[in-house]
Amino acid sequence: MSDSLLSADGTIRGDTYRISPVAPRVVRLEWSPTGRFEDRPSTFAIRRDLPSQPVRATREDGRLVVVSDHYRLEYDEGPFSTNGLQVQVTGAVSAYHSVWRYGQDLSLPAHHEGRRRGESVRVLDGNLGGAARTLDEADGPIPLEPGVNSRHGYAVIDDSRSMVFDADGHLVPRDAEPEALDLYVFTAGHDHIGAVADLHALSGPQPLLPRFALGTWWSRFHRYDEDSYLALMDRFRDERIPLSVAVIDMDWHLTDVDPRYGSGWTGYTWNRELFPDPARFQRALHDRGLAVTLNVHPADGVRAFEEAYPAMCAALGREADGEPILFDAADPAFMDAYFEVLHRGLEALGTDFWWIDWQSGPYSRRAGLDPLWVLNHGHFEDNRRDGRRPLTFSRYAGPGSHRYPVGFSGDSVTTWETLAFQPRFTAAGANIGYGWWSHDIGGHMEGYRDDELAARWVQFGVFSPITRLHSSNSPFAGKEPWRFGAAAEASMTAHLRMRHRLVPYLHAMNRRAHLEGRSLVEPSYFTDPSPEAYERLDQYSFGSELLVAPITCPSAPDTGRAGVDVRLPAGRWTDITTGLSYRGDRTVRMHRDLSSIPVLLRAGGFLPLAAETEDPWSDSTRPDLEILVAVGADGAFTLWEEPEEGIWTSLPMEVDVAAGVLRLRDGGGALGGRRLVLRVLGADTDAFADLSGDAAGVSVRRDGAAALLDLGSPAAGAEIELRSAGFTTIGGPDRTAQIEDLLHAAQVGFALKERVLAAVQREGAGALAELSAIGSAPTGHAPITRDYDRPSPELLAAVTEILTAG
Repeated sequence: MSDSLLSADGTIRGDTYRISPVAPRVVRLEWSPTGRFEDRPSTFAIRRDLPSQPVRATREDGRLVVVSDHYRLEYDEGPFSTNGLQVQVTGAVSAYHSVWRYGQDLSLPAHHEGRRRGESVRVLDGNLGGAARTLDEADGPIPLEPGVNSRHGYAVIDDSRSMVFDADGHLVPRDAEPEALDLYVFTAGHDHIGAVADLHALSGPQPLLPRFALGTWWSRFHRYDEDSYLALMDRFRDERIPLSVAVIDMDWHLTDVDPRYGSGWTGYTWNRELFPDPARFQRALHDRGLAVTLNVHPADGVRAFEEAYPAMCAALGREADGEPILFDAADPAFMDAYFEVLHRGLEALGTDFWWIDWQSGPYSRRAGLDPLWVLNHGHFEDNRRDGRRPLTFSRYAGPGSHRYPVGFSGDSVTTWETLAFQPRFTAAGANIGYGWWSHDIGGHMEGYRDDELAARWVQFGVFSPITRLHSSNSPFAGKEPWRFGAAAEASMTAHLRMRHRLVPYLHAMNRRAHLEGRSLVEPSYFTDPSPEAYERLDQYSFGSELLVAPITCPSAPDTGRAGVDVRLPAGRWTDITTGLSYRGDRTVRMHRDLSSIPVLLRAGGFLPLAAETEDPWSDSTRPDLEILVAVGADGAFTLWEEPEEGIWTSLPMEVDVAAGVLRLRDGGGALGGRRLVLRVLGADTDAFADLSGDAAGVSVRRDGAAALLDLGSPAAGAEIELRSAGFTTIGGPDRTAQIEDLLHAAQVGFALKERVLAAVQREGAGALAELSAIGSAPTGHAPITRDYDRPSPELLAAVTEILTAG
């Protein structure tokens, strides 16, 4: 009986409904009063030819029942209703409330409210959120559209009103009946990675980014001219702060226009008072190793003062009579001319890609057609011509937008509240497959000056998908590190240099994102099954090897350090800056001064970095390498690199703790004369005295808490095997010395410092007992009578963190 209900294409059909098991954990539910269903690709579901999924379809007690390995669907075969249609998750997870019913109201007030034009934040109960169109004017949390993951195990993408691609590849409204429904129900349970895999199966993969996009972008809404912009780039080089993308905001074009033409936000004519020779200017940026993007606001079309106006009129077959050419995303002829005349002419002068800063919302001259979608798709496809790896820079337009990176999150307010929201906002994007976010690092507008805030924002920005410094045109808003106090400048400079060093790792993760559907930044609950992982939304995995916990609050006045609670998954984790190691499967409050945030390498993990160099601007696709290795568990990683676009080399590496062996194998010329240094973290550095295997010529030295193994320049095709007890032993930094450093900097009484130091110098559990008793003046000590000798909880917690690490 079950087979007779299935059509030849694997769907189950009735006069007014169609049920399609489209992916292992996804079922598509369509209802139409006239029985017309949509088979054209939509902005969300571009793949309509996926193989049918195995299900059983029967009728039981007058209801249609469809059963797969992941769900059980029951349907009364009428108009979709709460009583008549439900899908129960039956896979590997059995979550409370794991039954989705059509039309149920799951909206609940969130636990916090954010300010964005007076809106209160509301969330879908259980849904873990996806993305939002923009953070314009955001000052704290804003609502997120739903993603495909939830605490209850199911999630729904409503594709009923999305645009579709016609036979010519143009985006058009789907002209369905108002009552028609087209829903995708995801039933992955708590297999969040599986849910996103199904999303990409339906909606296509994340494209590969050009390598240059992974460095640091300089951007500012500021009236630069050619000389001042190039001088600024040279100042960055003099400061040894590498950049990879030069963003020219809207003042590249004419902005002071005759009021009869409207505003100056839209423009396509270079301002030659500022940039007399646009080709020369962009060539000078290219000569410095920078890619170039220009800001464009297409909303006001093409006015008569534009240099391209006559050519646009000719392309559209109309007279150049001075009447404006309106922007019309619904007109294929206009869109063809928009690219071929306006943009390709400008690109011939040296522009590499475009920042689409659309400002007219989701509306156009044709109902149901969102111009943002048309622009994102059109710019991305146009940028891929001549075999280029395509790139565009624009706002999120809804599910499916991951196909058009990079995402511009919008003009946010410069406050701690905004910074505090950006890590969870970025990580939640993985729930809708949208991994490549670019924020206005440091905040764009309004707000206030706070050097610590600026430094913490850059730290987050370096360990986020795209690092783009940005600010408004206020004379006080620039994000150049040398504008800030000494401590903030040092931190910002060090982290921006670190971003450059991270590019080999980031490019390998870029490939992983494309092939495996894994976002660079993912919430911890993707890989940590504990309930606590759902409470720590501000930390995230940064690629396959790292866990990052940005600091988004000011430092305590006495310690000069800020604290963040970090949920550590099972295993062992080593901070790449402090060298402290932590036992996993617990939550640890970590404290850091302005020099770092918790960035933890998993035991058995590898972090390949470009080696430090005197001139980081002399970029190379094959830099010398320094590879961080965290011992304490078996592990493997492959560094994929692309010395020429489309040509990949591999460097597999693994550590076998039980055998005390580390192996590296050159695949396809990955080494070939490059210097290679291993920095082994969390090990007993003295144990490397017994280094053997392919150790001839390998020098070993201690560098702080790490052991440095300098392998020189191995030959292409080398296979290296190193043996040592150092790969099996556990070590770390001098914790007492780190506590002394903390106490030296602490703004507290000297007597208090002495008592804390005496406590930590005790052996075993006595140290913790003595430390916890300091605030209550135990027997043998004088009562605490002065506030500066009274320890704060933050001071005791910071000391305890170091004391109990390892």
